[in-house]
Amino acid sequence: MLCRMNVWLEANRANWEDRTPIHLRSAFYDVEGWLHDRPGPAPEELEMLGEVGGLRLVHLQCHIGLNALSWARAGATVTGLDFAPSAIAAARDLARRAGLANRATFVVGDVHDAAAILGRGGFDVVYVNTGSLCWLPSVDRWAAQVAALLRPGGRLYLHDDHPLAQALADVDLEFVASYFEETDPLVGDSDSTYTDGEGTVVRTRCYQWNHSIGEIVTAILDHGLCLERLVEHDWTDWRRFPWLVARGERRWTLPRGKPPFPLSFTLLARRLASPS
Repeated sequence: MLCRMNVWLEANRANWEDRTPIHLRSAFYDVEGWLHDRPGPAPEELEMLGEVGGLRLVHLQCHIGLNALSWARAGATVTGLDFAPSAIAAARDLARRAGLANRATFVVGDVHDAAAILGRGGFDVVYVNTGSLCWLPSVDRWAAQVAALLRPGGRLYLHDDHPLAQALADVDLEFVASYFEETDPLVGDSDSTYTDGEGTVVRTRCYQWNHSIGEIVTAILDHGLCLERLVEHDWTDWRRFPWLVARGERRWTLPRGKPPFPLSFTLLARRLASPS
């Protein structure tokens, strides 16, 4: 089983290596616009986490680092971790170009080894955003790393695609994947990504897993975190289904008249000072 898992995760790493140059050229990420506009974190993130000046924040699965750097701009000392060397190289370059290299460090590494790579108990915030958990075979294994990274009283901020939306087909909303975590992954083969941008993905094979809301919450509770907030949203920050409607910047929602269902969720949890 371990051998199969390594094959799956190495295929995903290769797939993301091919995605990185496409994403850097995409309007979706709009790197040059981001450098010009110098945005901070999204308002809903700031509302939930509050002032981060002086805090140590780690962004797991940070990709090219734009979200991590936005938190550095808000005053946090940031570490970004990602398994794709090309993404980390891009993040380091963007940190330099944005004048944030003194507040942001980017490290190549697997999220399953995050605490061993970055150190245990050293972070005030673990930040995880959209499109992260679906690449991980075990949400319990992920939660163990989150708990190990956080100092007592530190917080996990997670915003991700809702597992119900992840389980549904793009057009007819029939179930094409399990709502619950399964050992065997959902296998994908596509030469495109969720963004625009010139180029195609050469190493097309990738593997994903779904994790139910109950499984995610149980995992963080089992590893000594206390749930403070869980919100399900009828919007997401990318066009998960081709028929979603844009409502403001980075906000996609259901067309009017369509029965609502959750597209994303946000979770805030705190590591207990003395985990039981």
